[in-house]
Amino acid sequence: MKRLILLLIITGATLIANSINIAVAANVSYAIEELKGAFEKEHPEVDVRVTLGSSGKLTAQIKNGAPYTLFMSANMFYPQTLYKDKIAVTKPLVYAQGSLAYLSVKPRDFTKPKELLMSKSINKIAIANPKTAPYGKAAYEAMTKMGILERVKPKFVYAESISQTVSYAVSATDIGLIAKSSLYSPKMSAYKEGVNWQEVDSSLYTPIEQGIVMLKEDKATRAFYEFILSEKAKEIFKRYGYLL
Repeated sequence: MKRLILLLIITGATLIANSINIAVAANVSYAIEELKGAFEKEHPEVDVRVTLGSSGKLTAQIKNGAPYTLFMSANMFYPQTLYKDKIAVTKPLVYAQGSLAYLSVKPRDFTKPKELLMSKSINKIAIANPKTAPYGKAAYEAMTKMGILERVKPKFVYAESISQTVSYAVSATDIGLIAKSSLYSPKMSAYKEGVNWQEVDSSLYTPIEQGIVMLKEDKATRAFYEFILSEKAKEIFKRYGYLL
């Protein structure tokens, strides 16, 4: 009996040791399940637990002691901050490059996006909070370069993350500036390129290089970190509209 109890304790300790908590930028929410599934096929002994959110809010949680072992950000700034503050144990590396897209439930003429956003048919524009969400910052930059930011600002409906921006775009606003990766979710298959969505001209904003850092060095976290940087993971990212 004592031997059985000891075995259960050891097994439980092993399971706990092989459970990793990772913080993931909301724009990756559409790809993370496939990434997680592919990783767990190679490492069935590791249980990956995911927390999604805006990169700014996740960084604040990490700085306040949240027990994440790895962080996949929507940009390089937040991982660099964590590394500089000696919270991250690895230098930030780019795991994917994201891009913006316009999304509207109603069919739109995307040939002149500047005129479209300023038109009377667009009363509300969904956008991620540029203070905490890199895709929101990129959207601000794009509209600044278009020369229309101040004119369309009154139309903005701010979301806390890029996934919430998608929700607003399909339910509460006339159009949204979202992560292109979200359009590759099966739930979004009804929306067609050139009709409901169109990629934002990438010359209008700084490339969205998404960074990854380890926050704790252990075998399971290291394995997941290396998987995200692998060719297999890159193929999955490509299927979700990321540039690499």
